This record gives sequence, C-alpha cells and structure tokens, in this order.
Amino acid sequence: MAGNYWDRYAREMSVCHRLPTGLKLSLTLTVILLGCLIPVEHWPVHILLLSLVFAGQSLAGISVSYLVKRLSLFLPMISILSLSLPLSHGGSAGWIIAASIFLRGALAFMAMLWLVNVTTTDQMLETMRRYGMPAIVVATLAFMYRYLFLAWDERDRMLQARRARTFGTPTVRQRWQLGTQLIGMLLIRSMSRAERIYGAMCARGWNGTVHHWDSPVTAETVGRIQRKAG
Repeated sequence: MAGNYWDRYAREMSVCHRLPTGLKLSLTLTVILLGCLIPVEHWPVHILLLSLVFAGQSLAGISVSYLVKRLSLFLPMISILSLSLPLSHGGSAGWIIAASIFLRGALAFMAMLWLVNVTTTDQMLETMRRYGMPAIVVATLAFMYRYLFLAWDERDRMLQARRARTFGTPTVRQRWQLGTQLIGMLLIRSMSRAERIYGAMCARGWNGTVHHWDSPVTAETVGRIQRKAG
C-alpha cells in the first residue's frame, strides 16, 4: 500500500488546500447539513450543491479517474439501499425516500471526499482536538490511520505466501474459504501487534495525548514533552 494513501491529494498546494482547516471542516459540514435539511422535492438544489462540490474538487486538482473509482465503490451500495425502500414501503412514498437517501448520500460522500483530499490527517486531528473532541477519540483515529497501512502490508505478505503455496486455480468455494481464513489470521496478528505496541508506548511514557508538529521536531521539543509525560 506504499504511496496509495486515501488522502493522496492532501499535500498539494491549491487554493482549497491553503484554506484554514477549520473553514474547510465548516464548509463540508454546512453542505452536508443543507443536503439533509432541503426536501428531495427541491432536487435542483441538491444538484447545485453537488456541482459546487465538484467545482471544489476541480480547484483542488483531484483527478476525474480518482473520483470515478471511488464512486464506483460507493454508488452500488447506496443504490441497493435506496432501491430496497420502495419494495418495503410501496407507492410513491417509497420512491421519494429512495431518491432522498441516494441524493443525500452521494452529496455527503462527495463532500467528505473533498475534505479528505484537501486536508492532511494530522491537520484534521489537530482541528478536532482544538474543537473539543475527546482525546481518546483523536488518539484512536490517529492510530487507526497509522496502522491501517501496516495491516494492509501484512495482508499483502499473507496473500503472497498463500499464492506461493497454492497450485492450480482455486474454485469459488476454495477462494471464500481462503479469504475467511486470511481475515481471521489478519485479525489475530493485528490484535497481537496492538498489544505489543501499546506495551512499548506505555514503557516510553505514553499519556494518551497525540502530538503533531508543523515544523521539524527538535531535541528540546521532545525533552519538553517527555517532562510533561513524566
């Protein structure tokens, strides 16, 4: 997964990237809130909001192929969820609810996709901390982002080892069995790694606070943090 970050565009220097992180977060939440409050009967407003979000993504330099790839993963799920409602509710009311979920879901997804790609994870976590989000939540999100890539690399190594020990083309049933075994082994290894990392962090004075730096870390800064942890 090297280099294939979910915020691969977040380190560019476009107009959108230079906006304050708090402003970007506020704009995203405002667009999502407007999409939730505006009735689906006013669908042109939803289309206008989607157009504004797409314009923001264009200003940020996010490629169309990247958006298409992400939408191809999200839209089938939201479409299945939306189409299941008319079958359960029946009549025109069900279709109105389905259209509402589809439009609002697509708008929220596109807005969050813009936010993720114009803001680095460190900036986002620091802004959330300043706005009063509990430290345990910020720390959990920070470690989730950091060790997601380790888990993905572990998954690649396990897949390579499995392919080296598999002869011929497995059937669909065999692929499902191997896939479930892979997920179980990955979960066990991740839990074991998490325990080792947590023990090492506690031994080094971890106090539950995630620190971020906008400038290079100096020995004086590290010493000051260690004194606070002690």
